[in-house]
Amino acid sequence: MGAGLGGMSAAYELRETLGKGHQITLVGQGELFGFTPSNPWLAVGWRKPEDITLKVADHVGRHGVVFDGNGVERIDAEGDAVITGAGERIPYDYLIVCTGPKLAFDEVLGTGPDAGHTQSVCTTAHAQHAWQAYQAFLENPGPVVIGAVQGASCFGPAYEFAMIVDADLRKRKLRDKVPMTFVSSEPYVGHMGLGGVGDSKGLMESELRQRHIKWLVNSKVAEVRDGEMTVVEHDAGGQPGEAHALPFRFAMLLPAFKGVDAVAAVEGLCNPRGFVIVDSHQRSPKYPKIFSAGVCVAIPPVEVTPVPTGAPKTGFMIESMVTTIVRNIHAELNGQTPDYEGTWNAVCLADMGDTGAAFVALPQIPPRNVTWTKVGKWVHLAKIGFEKYFLHKMRNGTSEPIYEKYILGALGIERLKDVKRKPSA
Repeated sequence: MGAGLGGMSAAYELRETLGKGHQITLVGQGELFGFTPSNPWLAVGWRKPEDITLKVADHVGRHGVVFDGNGVERIDAEGDAVITGAGERIPYDYLIVCTGPKLAFDEVLGTGPDAGHTQSVCTTAHAQHAWQAYQAFLENPGPVVIGAVQGASCFGPAYEFAMIVDADLRKRKLRDKVPMTFVSSEPYVGHMGLGGVGDSKGLMESELRQRHIKWLVNSKVAEVRDGEMTVVEHDAGGQPGEAHALPFRFAMLLPAFKGVDAVAAVEGLCNPRGFVIVDSHQRSPKYPKIFSAGVCVAIPPVEVTPVPTGAPKTGFMIESMVTTIVRNIHAELNGQTPDYEGTWNAVCLADMGDTGAAFVALPQIPPRNVTWTKVGKWVHLAKIGFEKYFLHKMRNGTSEPIYEKYILGALGIERLKDVKRKPSA
């Protein structure tokens, strides 16, 4: 359920692991897969939609995976079936929920590209909309505000987009006409929803200063109006302090996430925000036939912050979850104990236009074995490499290409925990 990074990866990996004797159905919303990490590039015209999207059915069909693009309207968890948007009932022996999030623009007045005044890079459609707004902005440049609102959990793309816009404006010789402000609910620059990663605070503050990007952190966006937003700084106790009226001609704010309606509606499956509750094997404690991977999984915040923040789920972490699920289903079908556990390592490659920042936290939840942040041209190149390899994987049905085996393996980043196998009952 869900045909994004997690869902398509799960379909391919299931087919490769289980063989041809099992029916696999992939239900997504719409016909296209979009490579989400490339959306910031699309929003400034560095990519075209056709560069980062593909028709799901054309590719998964070659591997014997049935695709339905009508989305899931309802989950009948007691009856082991999903009901699609077209009213079709699809029974399952196992359901893997990989829907991604519902974007909670409604929680901050005036945000969002549809009913509000801010752009988004959360989806390919939103990034296309942002590119249209950006082109109009270039005709009449002025202040820019970029960041993430209270409750957000995905901070990397906000930093990434701020740096990319800065780089693009410099290339266009327009940077001197554009004051830029970075706004975030993080308690400090470089927190990333992870409590900091190595020297991320110092490094990211330096990068922002070097680019003449001002920042407001530990802040809530109170309201966004046409051309202006109110941002309220908070103290260490979470009490509101100074309010700032920030003018803008272009703004991109990442929202908080919630679980999608069809998933959140299943009693006992999710937490109050609609995220799927899973055990260490990615399985629902209440519904043992349901597994979940990706942004839709419930992960508690790494630490309590004065202004609410969530924990990010990076692409490699999602793949770790997917591999865990596939191995556990395979084990159970073979009468073995399904006791595989994912590493939940946080790996983020943030492009900055001509350089980049890599954040590695192993594992994501402290205490950690490894934690570091590095800035360099190699990150920019690695991000491009990851894009090419992942799209190749989605087009060809490869579940683990050379990039992950050798590049990430050289950094000591693995998908699964090395746990002792338990004998079957």
